Amino acid sequence: MSAPITHYPGQLIMSDAQDMPEVSLDHIELNERPLIVCDVDEVVLEFLTPFRGFIQSQGYELLARSFKLHGNVVHAGTSEVLREDIVDDLLEAFFIAQGDWQFPATGVSEALTALSDHADIVFLTAMAPRHETLRRALLDRFGLHYPLVATEGAKGPVVQRLHRLRKQPVVFVDDILRNLRSVREHVPDCLIIHIMANAHFRVFLPPLDAGMTSAADWPEAARMIQAHFRV
Repeated sequence: MSAPITHYPGQLIMSDAQDMPEVSLDHIELNERPLIVCDVDEVVLEFLTPFRGFIQSQGYELLARSFKLHGNVVHAGTSEVLREDIVDDLLEAFFIAQGDWQFPATGVSEALTALSDHADIVFLTAMAPRHETLRRALLDRFGLHYPLVATEGAKGPVVQRLHRLRKQPVVFVDDILRNLRSVREHVPDCLIIHIMANAHFRVFLPPLDAGMTSAADWPEAARMIQAHFRV
């Protein structure tokens, strides 16, 4: 007999920000087994390295001198810092062209394949839903067929609604501290793992909160998750 499945027909998730659009979980089906929720950029897909290559093709440079984009994108040759709105426009253009630039983080495909034998996996990407179709196609190209949810809002409420009151273990993997904190606030029993593909920017990461853990790469993250699941 197959395991029971949790459906989310027509359910809408509101972000913490009142001006964020509703996020649908219609397409998510969870079995009665552990849940792994993963961010995408810098976690499942390389982001900073491809983004640096993309803006170099536009005549700009990304400097690794703090844990942020704004203030670190400069004109090549002059080092003049770009205005925030120009950086935002570059990000928008990059996400439109993501299929030509982004690629999986080292070891992620093998790790998620092994973990999927024991857990359901959902991708929760910090991205405007208008780019979700392009992201879905890119992930599928690399064989990463796990369900995808795109939101610009807080991630904690989404993970909370996904997990609900299920008794199975839940894991959240992300590279941004505010997202880790959001999930910790809304799902206190969640295993919180930080992972970041780009080593140059990872050194500027603020200290993690107590109870959060950091993985150097996906093989290490997989071992942490398997230990949490006791498999």
